[in-house]
Amino acid sequence: MYYSDEIIEEVRSRNDIVDVISSYVKLQKKGNSYFGLCPFHNEKSPSFSVSRQKQMYYCFGCGAGGNVFTFLMEYENYTFVEALKYLADRAGVELPEEEYSKEAKERADTRAILLEINKAAAQYYYAQLKGAQGAQGLAYLKKRELTDDTIKAFGLGYSNKYSDDLYRYLKSKGYKDDMIAKAGLITIDEKQGVYDKFWNRVMFPIMDANSRVIGFGGRVMGDAKPKYLNSPETMIFDKSRNLYGLNRARSTKKPYFLLCEGYMDVISLHQSGFTNAVASLGTALTSGHASLIKRYVQEVYLTYDSDGAGTKAALRALPILKEAGITARIIRMEPYKDPDEFIKNLGAEAFEERIHQARNGFMFSLEVLERDYDMTSPEGKTDFMKEVARRLTQFDEEIERNNYIEAVAKAYHVGYEDLRKLVGRMAVQTGLATPASRPRQTVGKEKKKEDGILVSQKILLTWLIESEDIFRQIEKYITPEDFTEGLYRTVAGLLYEQYERHEVNPAQIMNHFTDEEEHREVAGLFHTRIKELTTVREQEKALQETILRVKNHSIEEATKHLDPTDMKGLQRLMNAKRELQDLKALHISIN
Repeated sequence: MYYSDEIIEEVRSRNDIVDVISSYVKLQKKGNSYFGLCPFHNEKSPSFSVSRQKQMYYCFGCGAGGNVFTFLMEYENYTFVEALKYLADRAGVELPEEEYSKEAKERADTRAILLEINKAAAQYYYAQLKGAQGAQGLAYLKKRELTDDTIKAFGLGYSNKYSDDLYRYLKSKGYKDDMIAKAGLITIDEKQGVYDKFWNRVMFPIMDANSRVIGFGGRVMGDAKPKYLNSPETMIFDKSRNLYGLNRARSTKKPYFLLCEGYMDVISLHQSGFTNAVASLGTALTSGHASLIKRYVQEVYLTYDSDGAGTKAALRALPILKEAGITARIIRMEPYKDPDEFIKNLGAEAFEERIHQARNGFMFSLEVLERDYDMTSPEGKTDFMKEVARRLTQFDEEIERNNYIEAVAKAYHVGYEDLRKLVGRMAVQTGLATPASRPRQTVGKEKKKEDGILVSQKILLTWLIESEDIFRQIEKYITPEDFTEGLYRTVAGLLYEQYERHEVNPAQIMNHFTDEEEHREVAGLFHTRIKELTTVREQEKALQETILRVKNHSIEEATKHLDPTDMKGLQRLMNAKRELQDLKALHISIN
């Protein structure tokens, strides 16, 4: 970790998680917790829980969970250190100098230098655009009807016709060749020497969600190829995990993003008041893009070009967005090619109207599919409906599938029941379902289920933080070593240490983990749903059974791995088995 445990805990403890999350999610108090709609997946009934007592959040719907640091890392796309600095500033905590290992310091220093170089390059390109040598680039932007305010807001610039101009400028600022090359701004060639990656191009700085310049896109002046050129991927620039315009769109009050294909579409939309526009960076939409979008909105309107390539791109994007849990709609651009042309010709109000008329993504895909069939012939329409039925089988949720069957039946004038039966037959034919049959004997068949022992260990960890009284009764029989899964054992060990210090703080345990997935899993350990039990006696009996399962499994695992010559280990196991018999008569009291 870059900072000491003490300073991390001070920052965390001075930022109440309910107060922080309330600025992002509307919460209502229910019992000892606060509930709201989860910001990480699309839901209609609140399953997102925030506990002031535990200083943790957890979604029982999608499993997202963690402490106040995790929330900012997931919602704002912050790194751990960025979240720490934000919360320290919020609480008025002065952070000391960062404590790095040698390797971490070198990496952090390199990242910092690359960001500096990119920022300096962006400032240089902007100055060039405003100078005499940038006249051609400025004329191009003015021809595209961009205002001075828009040019400034997006930091647009120009790389002039001299192929080593930026290189000489950055060298004059003291930056070394290897760092300029790592930033993706120059090419070092044994024969041709050093030359700029971009020259004679209008420059579009690419910024991350926090408005730091991480790369560039350049549009050539003239007929040279390629027309558009992007920075190569670097330590700070991953084009499959960043979106152009996100630094501005992330603060939009709209509940959806307008997803475009190009830089100019984004800029034109923002200039016209549609400040929720973003674009992928010279690449097709990826699952990384979809995950990033999901942090901010639950719905996307695709504004891809109206030509064949744009239609294909939209069809490729639809399943990626659906997989991420994002609802997608299609905005038709006809008779124009893209949003930029559309707004220039018809204006912002007409575009707003197109947003309201946007087509559902699945229904749009069927409109495109129609082109492959002769819809005027019975055979063609039948084959078309079979393919539609096959696609409808891909909806896992029955309610959603039935709603789409109803919509398709209405749109294509077929009977709902007829289509529903066809969907059922297609599911059987494609192996997505099995024919209905009478119940058969299931002797010798074991139903596949979730790993029961891990569930028991998770339940026990959830019980352990309920009260010190329960913990003191359990600790006599269960130790951290009885948790056989690595992460569970680590968490249990930290929790036992806290109880010994009389400083039980589940949220602090998360400070020992820096990976978002680990935060999510640890949060789940403390929020395992325990079956609704109406009486205290039922709860006590369930807890006793859970303790027995965990201890018995621990003994079985230790027996499997015991060295036959380990006499002390054998003695410990014999003692543990005797204690297990005592456990069967154990009474756990829950007050």
